[in-house]
Order: sequence, then structure tokens, then C-alpha cells
Amino acid sequence: MPSDIEIAQATQMDRISSVAATLGIPDEALEPFGHYKAKVSNAYLDSLPERPDSKLILVTAISPTPAGEGKTTTTVGLGDGLRRIGKSVMICLREPSLGPVFGMKGGAAGGGYAQVVPMEDINLHFTGDFSAIGLANNLLAALLDNHVHHGNRLGIDVRRVTWKRVMDMNDRALRDIVVSLGGPGNGYPREDGFDIVVASEIMAIFCLATSLDDLKQRLGNIIVAYNHDKEPIRARDLDADGAMTVLLKDAFNPNLVQTLEHTPAFVHGGPFANIAHGCNTVVATRGAMKLADYVVTEAGFGADLGAEKFIDIKCRKSGLRPSVAVIVATIRALKYHGGADLTTITDEDLGALEKGIVNLQCHIENVRDVYGVNCVVSINRFTSDTDAEIELLTGLVSDSGADVVLANHWADGGAGAEDLARKVVALCEFPREVTFVYPDEASLWEKINAIATRVYRASEVTASTKVRKQIKDLEEMGYCHLPVCVAKTQYSFSTDASLRAAPTGHVLDIREVRLSAGAEFVVMVCGDIMTMPGLPKVPAAERIDLVDGAVVGLF
Repeated sequence: MPSDIEIAQATQMDRISSVAATLGIPDEALEPFGHYKAKVSNAYLDSLPERPDSKLILVTAISPTPAGEGKTTTTVGLGDGLRRIGKSVMICLREPSLGPVFGMKGGAAGGGYAQVVPMEDINLHFTGDFSAIGLANNLLAALLDNHVHHGNRLGIDVRRVTWKRVMDMNDRALRDIVVSLGGPGNGYPREDGFDIVVASEIMAIFCLATSLDDLKQRLGNIIVAYNHDKEPIRARDLDADGAMTVLLKDAFNPNLVQTLEHTPAFVHGGPFANIAHGCNTVVATRGAMKLADYVVTEAGFGADLGAEKFIDIKCRKSGLRPSVAVIVATIRALKYHGGADLTTITDEDLGALEKGIVNLQCHIENVRDVYGVNCVVSINRFTSDTDAEIELLTGLVSDSGADVVLANHWADGGAGAEDLARKVVALCEFPREVTFVYPDEASLWEKINAIATRVYRASEVTASTKVRKQIKDLEEMGYCHLPVCVAKTQYSFSTDASLRAAPTGHVLDIREVRLSAGAEFVVMVCGDIMTMPGLPKVPAAERIDLVDGAVVGLF
């Protein structure tokens, strides 16, 4: 079978104006970027009436493994499958970050015959949204240092500057640095560091804002430092919010592309779910629900991270509610969770599969019983899957109260997801009342405890005296009502990436607390997770090249 990029390059795409026309979007509402991608005006989307019966479908997954699960591929395949059975549908995805594209993953636009295109553009610079977000972030950093250099009217304590610069690349050397060396003309030397763009609070704000006015308000609320009296200094105090909004105003319009089968898709925003809230923009999701009867979206990584934040942060703040969730898994990934080695996961191993299925069962329980969302399990088929393994999996998942659908969209496109599409449509007719993991009025400590014990199955939450004081200070400052965004490894329910399946009784230790006053959540960093990742020993960048004018190696 050809590679993902070869499949994408061989596809005859429709012009983006034709894709927009299938949704009733007029040319004047489009800002084309070439022939095959365009931004859709938020003013136009705001003018559309609500579709009260539009169904939102959340695609989530088991805890990720090196064996792969295919969540984005399933999101795309399901969208194509719904369209094949005659439904009005749109897909809503996040934009890939260049860090993983050149690092471990090598691309993030789906796979096989379930992809969004133009795949190369989407995986690389696309329409420049990440550049705009990075520039807005770094403009704020520059204005802060400039303010201190020119007299420091606000009395900023340079020891209490909390705002970091960002870049959209994995670069461990920039995690902890010293800036402003070289004498008085370069400012006040201080310790600083970089985060990756997708971990920036501005990315979170960009994805959660509901309008340009809301965007500007949230940007102004960002706390960048504290003065000598330990009072917060906000972006608004530096008169930075206006210029930052200007940098982001065009990027804030959703990006319209298509699948290999010409199903329309919004690809907009891109926070990671292990260090941020992991969902595409609210404006794109809301806009899609005005344009189509069924909207398929995804939340990053497993249902303990992305789906929890989708419910507790995105849905809580936006009023959006999913009608059904699809939990993606593969038999080979479940065998890995059961202790199988990567070199043997294609061999039949019922023992490892049975042990690994507990990971899937815990995610089912979280989605159905904790988040209150009906769910179906979608198994990406591989040729190595045996009849005995499929029978065991189906039986054990059925015992957990969920249905299993085998899907072949990677190989067959939308045709391979028609059964999944029909199941999803049926479940959408019986939506449940979505429930949050914790109430707004709970304390921050109660919220992190609820996530840890109810979702991660931890025995307790620990934190140093310093971190506990930071949490108490945030509550006294009036931020107790904010949701909690946990930053931890995506590979395990625990903070130890090596603990597969479904560990219980572990301890969740909070290493650091960060207030995202503009995004309106509190980040609690747990374990050894980094907000500036490093490249792996053999980065994907080493396989990416331009040969005879064509990009190769991008998956």
C-alpha cells in the first residue's frame, strides 16, 4: 500500500470554493489560500441561525501507545462514513504542531485513505495561524521586558516574571535560559525559558474565545508578572492586548479544507492534551454545528486527558455538549497495554489482550459513568488481528456495557466506516445529560482530587508546601471557580509513562501550578511532563526531504 503522503499527493482535490458551496458558504465569506484551503469569515458564521438538532460527536481513545491507535484517522473516516450514508456532516480537527511533525509523529492529518488534504500544507505552515499565535505571545514578552527597561512604571519584580517566550519546535536547549545578558542596553538579566507554541496560554485563549471581543478581553486578562507587592501585572496593564488582537484577528477565522472524499473539514487551533486542553477552537465547532447536522471532532490523546478537558473545560465554558463519544482502540495497542513487546504485538496473544483491555474498560467507564456520554468502541482493523482476538475483545467490552464496531477506514476510506457511522447515528438519538467531574464551586484542591481519584484512579494527590501555598493563594485571589487543566504524561493513567493498562492506587504529585487567567483555567503540572518537548533520538525530520520537487517522508 502507498504511504500516507503518496495517497494524499495522488488525490484530485475539489477547489475549496466548491467544497464551501456544498455547505452553502458564499464566495464573499471565503479568504482563499490558493485553490484548496480557505478561511471562513467568523462574521458570516455568526450570522447563521443555530441548528438545534445538530449533533456533536466526540472521538477519543485509549491511552496512546507506540503501536498507534488512529484517533484522527477515525475522526476523518467517520466523517466520510456519515456522508456516504447520506448525512450532512462536517469534521473539526486541530492543526498539527511542527514540533511533533519533525519530532516523533511525522504528521497529523489522518492516515491511509482517511485523511484531510492538502496534507503537506496542513502539516507544515498551513495558513500561518501558529505563527500568529507565536508572534502575539512573543510580542507580549518583548513589551514586558521593554517596560522594565524604560523605567518600570508598574514596579514589576523581575524575579516574578511568569511569561515565557514560545516557538513551534521541540528544542530542549531552550527550556531554561538566561536573557538580557550583555550590559544595561539589553535589559535586566533574568532566568527565562521557552514553551512550545501549543502550550502557550494564547493558544488556549485562541481555542476557547467565542468572538474577537472575547479574545481581546481574555488576552488582556493574562497575568505576565507580579510587582514588588506581589500584585498581578496583566497584559492589559502593558497596553498589549490591542496589538495582540490585531496579530490574531485573521488567524481567528476557521480554516476550511476537505477529506480525500471531499467531506468539508474545519482545521483550527492546536493545543496538546497532555500539557493544555487539547481541543480545536470553539468558533470552528460552533460554526460547523450551524452548517451541518453532524459534526465530528476529536480531543487529544486518551479519554483521561483530552476527553476530560473537552468536557470540563471546553463544554463547561462554551455550552457545547456531545451526543455520543467514539473510543478508538487497536488490538495491537491493547496487547501492548497488556505487556506485549512491540516486536510481538502482531502475534496472537490472548493473554496480553485480556490484560490490556482493562485500559479500554476504564476509558469506557470514564466516558459513560463519569462524563455521562453514551459511547461506542471503534476498533481499527489490522491484518494481524485474529478471529479469536476479535471475539475475546468483543465479549469483554460487551460485558462492560459498550458495543464494538470493527472499522476499515484506513484501508477503505469512508466505506470502511459506514457501520460505525450507522451506530453513531443511532446513539445520537438517545443523548444523555453530560456531567462534569467536579462542580464550579469546589475548591481547586477538591477539583484536582476529583480528577485524580475519579478519572485516573489514583489513591491520593500530593504536593510540596510551596505548591500547596500557591494553590491557596490562587483561591484567595478569587480563582477558585476556574477549572483545572492537568499536565501529565499521556501514556498512562498515572504520572509514570511506563505503567501500562490501568494502574490504581498510584499517587498524583503536583510539581508546579500555573494560572492561565486569560484562558480561565489553572494548570497543574504533574510528574516529569515538559511544556517544551525535546526531539527523539531519531527525529522524523531526518526522513523528510524534497525529491524532484515533491515532499517525501511526511508519513
